[in-house]
Amino acid sequence: MELLAMAAQILDKNTAWALILEAVNRSNVTLSLPGSDTPALELWGDGDWQLRLHAGADARALLSVFLPLCCPLSREAPSRVIGQMGQSLDGRIATVTGASRFINGNDGITHLHRLRAVSEAVIVGAGTAATDNPRLTVRKAPGINPVRVVIDRNRRVPEDHHLFSDEASPTLRLVAGEYQPGNKLTPRQGVTEVPCLGTAETTDPAHILAVLADFGLRKIFVEGGGLTVSEFLNAGLLDRLHVMVAPMIIGSGRPAFSLPEISHLDSALRPRAQMMDLGTDMLFDLDFSQRADGHGR
Repeated sequence: MELLAMAAQILDKNTAWALILEAVNRSNVTLSLPGSDTPALELWGDGDWQLRLHAGADARALLSVFLPLCCPLSREAPSRVIGQMGQSLDGRIATVTGASRFINGNDGITHLHRLRAVSEAVIVGAGTAATDNPRLTVRKAPGINPVRVVIDRNRRVPEDHHLFSDEASPTLRLVAGEYQPGNKLTPRQGVTEVPCLGTAETTDPAHILAVLADFGLRKIFVEGGGLTVSEFLNAGLLDRLHVMVAPMIIGSGRPAFSLPEISHLDSALRPRAQMMDLGTDMLFDLDFSQRADGHGR
């Protein structure tokens, strides 16, 4: 009987994910197992945590990757920004014709949906939105849909795409025009067009974060595409970057990252990293919050 009781107290991945959802925006608290009074996880104000139960390796890895994304932000803190890239072994995110569904496997897709679930807003560029017609909702894992944000300067994304037509979650459509800063209501439904991208062909990613903060959105997930994620990375605005690598060699096509050329390897980005075997894909969890080049936020 004692062995059976111990086995029942070992966290699996599903229970670990339930604890992660309970941990969103919470600190200095002890969380219990769902439907139980059994203490399972202690959270502290500095983002540290400790398990009170035994956990399988997969469950512990899931906690290690996601709990840093759950910590509450103080009123004065900058936005917390995580990016993701799904790529082949040779660093491609699409073929030369733009085909990209699906480079990552089912476990990688589940991870992507979990990232959405712990974020307040998810960003995509117009190219990705127009080509992939994504929903940007949480369907492969329990959780709440984030606010969807599309950077659509010239209104390239068709009006009948999911972001504008499915009513599954509110959408902010960022378009060209001058922006009037100030606090705004967080969108609850429908599509809100926000003139804020000025008249130039490019916009500082920091300005986009400021606009979203005006809407009360400060836990930001930059999902794609490659150019959009690269712009935030190059600007030093990513706190973490999740790179999911599929066991696939494409041999040609669109590269994952587009960054300025460097001449020497000591100029390369060298974030702290942990790796997690997702099953169908390998995850590289890269921590840029204290970058070795001195540009950590």
